Amino acid sequence: MSIATKTGDKGTTALMYNRRVSKCHPRVEAYGCVDELNAALGMARATAELDFVRENLLTIQKDLVILMGELATAVEDLPRYAKDGFQSVTPGMTEKLDQLVKEIEAQKIIYKGWATPGASVHSAALDMARTVCRRAERRVCILQETGQLQNAEIIIYLNRLADLLWLFARWVETKAEK
Repeated sequence: MSIATKTGDKGTTALMYNRRVSKCHPRVEAYGCVDELNAALGMARATAELDFVRENLLTIQKDLVILMGELATAVEDLPRYAKDGFQSVTPGMTEKLDQLVKEIEAQKIIYKGWATPGASVHSAALDMARTVCRRAERRVCILQETGQLQNAEIIIYLNRLADLLWLFARWVETKAEK
């Protein structure tokens, strides 16, 4: 089977369970932004010099696959999604991000006011991932505002992730200055 199925040639795509929607549907926009985020995190992970950052970014990328699956499922198909054994975003996933935030904040991080991305390739990649995360968060908020989001934990997770990515970038810059 070829990757070029041609089923999207007329501007539609399939959600989970083959429900067809426009490629510009808000749900497709949301999980598409999370897909971009995952790619940006891959770049940040590839440029990371510290195992701590690399390992945590990989864990987050795996969590984003769960998040994308949930976003790629229409609300009316979520019971089937759960019945089929697919995971959903949980408060425990957000708590892991909270723990990382606390761990990094416990160290002496140097920053004053707004950060200007680009102190290093790695911190710039983290800042790029952060901005993509904020866009994904905005797209998911559109789903929430239009009644198309059942799990509000997704927004909380993305909000916390953007904060964490900002901290990671400042932490990397601080480590480089020492």
